[in-house]
Amino acid sequence: MMMTIGSRAFLALMVGVATPALAASPSRAVERLDRGVVATPAKDGGWLVSWRLLRDDPSATRFDVYRDGRKITPQPLADATSFVDREGNDRARYTIRALVGGKAAAPSAPALMAPNGYLSIPLVPPPGGTTPDGDAFTYIANDASVGDLDGDGRYELMLKWDPTNSHDNSQAGYTGNVFVDAYTLDGKRLWRIDLGRNIRAGAHYTQFQVADYDGDGRAEIAMKTADGTVDGTGVTIGDTKADWRSRDGEVPQPDKTGAKVLADGTKVAPLVGRILKGPEYLTVFDGRSGKALATAAYDPPRYPGGNPSFDQMRETWGDGYANRSDRFLAGTAYLDGQHPSMIFGRGYYARTAIAAWDYRGGKLTKRWLFDSAAPGNADYADRGNHQLSIADVDGDGRDEVIYGSMAVDDDGKGLWTVPLFHGDAMHVADLDPLRPGLEKWGVHEQVKTNGGIGSALLDARTGAILWTKPADTDTGRGLAADIDPRHVGAELWGSNSRDLFDVKGNAIGPAPRQTNFALYWDGDLLQELLDGTTISKWNWKTGTASPLLHPTDVASNNGTKSNPALQADILGDWREEVVWRSADNRELRIYVTPYSTRHRLVTLMQDPVYRAGVAWQNTAYNQPPHLGYFPGSLTPSGDPD
Repeated sequence: MMMTIGSRAFLALMVGVATPALAASPSRAVERLDRGVVATPAKDGGWLVSWRLLRDDPSATRFDVYRDGRKITPQPLADATSFVDREGNDRARYTIRALVGGKAAAPSAPALMAPNGYLSIPLVPPPGGTTPDGDAFTYIANDASVGDLDGDGRYELMLKWDPTNSHDNSQAGYTGNVFVDAYTLDGKRLWRIDLGRNIRAGAHYTQFQVADYDGDGRAEIAMKTADGTVDGTGVTIGDTKADWRSRDGEVPQPDKTGAKVLADGTKVAPLVGRILKGPEYLTVFDGRSGKALATAAYDPPRYPGGNPSFDQMRETWGDGYANRSDRFLAGTAYLDGQHPSMIFGRGYYARTAIAAWDYRGGKLTKRWLFDSAAPGNADYADRGNHQLSIADVDGDGRDEVIYGSMAVDDDGKGLWTVPLFHGDAMHVADLDPLRPGLEKWGVHEQVKTNGGIGSALLDARTGAILWTKPADTDTGRGLAADIDPRHVGAELWGSNSRDLFDVKGNAIGPAPRQTNFALYWDGDLLQELLDGTTISKWNWKTGTASPLLHPTDVASNNGTKSNPALQADILGDWREEVVWRSADNRELRIYVTPYSTRHRLVTLMQDPVYRAGVAWQNTAYNQPPHLGYFPGSLTPSGDPD
């Protein structure tokens, strides 16, 4: 079943939370979630039981907690949706009941128990193999996402497996196949999809989206496929025998990265292992079985009408060896304000093309295509990032696509573009709650052509530059998070400066060394820092970060990006969970907070901007999800609570 929420601002059910003003429009369909009850040992003793507050809960809703069928709350809970049971243990069976107007709802499903601070999902990696040139490889559990695949109100987890020989687009070489699995939170594997040898492995190739695109109450999975992709039921898409991988050859390469330098100094790109020809598809898979439901020709293609030559590729995308053309991004957006559509983009260093797709009534149809190569769109070329964001930035109830230094409106027309060019990280949220609308914080790479700007804060609706900070080289990292209660709004920083800035651009102290992710983990309304396998609390008085969680035997993903498999509000109250893989790739661990709180917020997954962020989080250079409203204090304070 699906529920709907009005497109007016997401209302956090607590006093003093600022919310954006959005125009009225038809209702937006969202997931129907259960209470997501989870229990884990509390930080200060006992067991912490927490559950979701839902968007459609009346403000007067209260809750009782039951252990083994006996009520253990002295009186119904009116504040936080969590409770510390001082007499709890790992054998207890916890449920909760909502009370509205004195009437008790049916008991929730029993809590998922996390006796070690995390839920464990056992994994069986795909078998390793050997490439045609003799390179042996095994598999690493990589990025993940969530969706309700069976319509029961509880999330399932999707996981991408990358081979150990995955490659950046700038590099030649064969790779092993990419696999995508689905698991229940109880640890059962539902299916496995093999994308086949004609989908190359690497951070920029496979971006998978999970959402209920057809409105039947169950999520589907969408991703790029090719000849030889095998769905979750064992059926092959396209030509089973086709092998479109390049066996040899080399072509001129203007870029230094990944180049082979000949004796005379000429730079060339080896072609072995690259996929430069063959059909490309977009496929929607059933969430319950992994069965392919609909497949269409991927748009935009490498080249219109067929397999391109080197010169045709170079003319179309900027090079002839698929470094630029095979950089893909993906997201899920409510372009009509009511139903989710798929967003699949191609290219951002030169030509930029973004397609919107709908899956309705069993049919996959293209909604629109935005192309920087089209007449009038030249200023949108070379503006893209290594990720995108989705948000209703203009307040009309319909989502826009923020693609870096540019945005595309819900109708597929360019909304704004600024000559800041490509960047490695960006964050779209209500970063400054004292000004209307959302903001976009980004760091930038091409300082020699953008006026020496290393980082910038923009108005997300218009693209107007609010302020900038200089750099003389690529600014590869940047983060926005509310970590200092003395300043209203988020704090912003990047690798181009040692300073931490408030939302007005004022330096307020030293910046954290952590610049990857931020999350809500402890009990206050400030965010914590997530970097690698450590969650830390920023001490704004000393300018240092103190670890809150540093689990052993887990690993982060994607090299120096050091991101978790997933960060999302998967279970319990509004605090977020972190999914890491075990170091041996035999387990996924969903870590839950052990901290109590006095704050009461609707589950973050029912905020449209945040939910979109969880969907696109697995895309290319992963970024954390952000809220479309500001939950913190609107007055400066030395107290984070």
